[in-house]
Amino acid sequence: MAEPGPQRGWFVFGFRGVAEPPAGGARRVEPEPGGIRVVRPAWSYTGLVTGRGRLVLRGLLAGPLPGRCRDLLPSESHVLLLRGAALEAWARGAGLCGGPAWRRRLHPGETAGPLPLAPGGYVTPRPPFLHPLPLPARKLVLGHEHAALLGPAGTVYTWGSSRHGQLGHGGLEPVSEPRLVEALHGVPMGDVAAGGWHSVSVSEGGDLYAWGWNESGQLALPCKALAEKRPPAAASVSQHEEPGAGEAELKLVSPKAAPGAEAGDFISIQAFPALLELPEGSEVSKVSCGSRHTAAVTRTGELYTWGWGKYGQLGHTDTASSDQPRQVGYFPANGLSVEDVVCGPWNTYICAVEK
Repeated sequence: MAEPGPQRGWFVFGFRGVAEPPAGGARRVEPEPGGIRVVRPAWSYTGLVTGRGRLVLRGLLAGPLPGRCRDLLPSESHVLLLRGAALEAWARGAGLCGGPAWRRRLHPGETAGPLPLAPGGYVTPRPPFLHPLPLPARKLVLGHEHAALLGPAGTVYTWGSSRHGQLGHGGLEPVSEPRLVEALHGVPMGDVAAGGWHSVSVSEGGDLYAWGWNESGQLALPCKALAEKRPPAAASVSQHEEPGAGEAELKLVSPKAAPGAEAGDFISIQAFPALLELPEGSEVSKVSCGSRHTAAVTRTGELYTWGWGKYGQLGHTDTASSDQPRQVGYFPANGLSVEDVVCGPWNTYICAVEK
C-alpha cells in the first residue's frame, strides 16, 4: 500500500473580515471538499474556489452561491467570476443573488486566466468590467490605482497612477497605457505583484526588486516612521481612502542610491526599481503584496514578510511594522515548507506542505 503523501494546507495571518484578531500565530484555514484551488482576499472578505468548483466567501454573509467556478476577482461592489465558459460580474448585496450584472461568454478556443487576464484584454471587478490590452501577457496584477503586466519575454509594463512612484518609471506622472519599466529591461522577470501603492518583481534568477510607496517599510528600504519608533502614519484605512495621504516625506532616489542609503537617509517614495537582498542571499520564487506589506517565498520554502503589521499580517506574533525582511518562524517550527503566498490588503494567506 502506498504511503500517504505530505499534507498540504492553507494558513492565514492578520485581519479576517469580521473583527480584529489576536496577533499571535497562524490560523489554519478550514479545509474544503476537494481542497482549496484559489484564494483571493478583498478588503472585507476573502473569496475561495474549491477543487470542485464551489465558490466560498469567508467573512461575508451569503446565501446560495454560483457553482462551476474556476477563478474569481473580488471587490467591495462586485465579484467577478470565471464560471464555466463565461466571465460574469455579480453585484454584492446580501450575498450574490439575482443573476450576473454583466456576462461575457467565451467562444470556442478562447481561454481566460489567471484572472484578471481575459480574451481580448483584462477584467476588473468594477464597471467597466472588460478593458482592452494592446500587448500579450503571462500575468497581470492590479494595485489600488495601478496595474502591472509580465510579458512573455519577462518584461514588465505598468500603467495607472504614479503619485507614489508605483509605476517605476522615475516620476510621479500617471500613464494611461502599458509602458515598459526600462530599469528592469534586459533582466527577465519571472513574477510580478502589485500592492496598494507599491510594486514588486522577481527575476528568473530569484532576485527581488521593489518600487513605489515606502510609508510602512513595504519596500524593505529605510523608513522614517519606523526608525522613529512611532506607529505608521496610517493606523487605519478604508477602501475609499488613501492611507496616510500627505503625511509621507517625498523623496525620489535613483536605482543606485537606494541600496546604499545611509541609516539617516530615509526613503518615502522609490520611483525606480530597487534591488533588495533577503537574509543569507535567499533566492525568491514567489512574491505577493498587500495594501502596505510584502511577502516573499524562497526557493527553499521559507517565508519572509515586511511592511505594515497593524493586524498581525506579517506573521511575527506581534503587530509591529518592519522595514526589514524577517523570516516567519511558524512554518519551520511546525515542520512546514511554504509553497505559495497571497496577500490581502490586511492579511496574508499561505499554502504550506509538510516537509
